[in-house]
Amino acid sequence: SNSHTRVGILNNPSSKIKESNTVIARGILTAFLTQNNSNLKSFLSKLSKEETAKSLAAGTKITKFLIPGMDSNTFEKKYNTLELDLIKTHQMFCQEVLKLLPGQMAVMSNGR
Repeated sequence: SNSHTRVGILNNPSSKIKESNTVIARGILTAFLTQNNSNLKSFLSKLSKEETAKSLAAGTKITKFLIPGMDSNTFEKKYNTLELDLIKTHQMFCQEVLKLLPGQMAVMSNGR
C-alpha cells in the first residue's frame, strides 16, 4: 500500500484445494501477512517466475526462495500453520459474490 495503490490477492482455484497444489498461494498469503512492503514485492517477483513454480512443484521447500531481509522464522511458522480454509473462503467469495467461474481471473479496483 502507498498513497496511490493497494494490492491484494484473492484465490479462485479451479481444482480441489489441498496442500500440494496451494504452495504458491499459501506462500503469497503468508508473505502478505508477515512481511514488509519492500520484502513482499521482491518475494512475489521471485514466486512469479516459472522456474520457481516448477521447482516448488518438484518438491523444493518454499523457504529456499525467501529473500534476504525477510523474517524467515515468522514466515515459516505462519506458512506451516496457514489453514486451507482461508483459500476456500477466497474461492467461495470469488464464486458466490463476484460470480466468477472456478479458476476465472479478474481485476478489482477501488480507491481510498
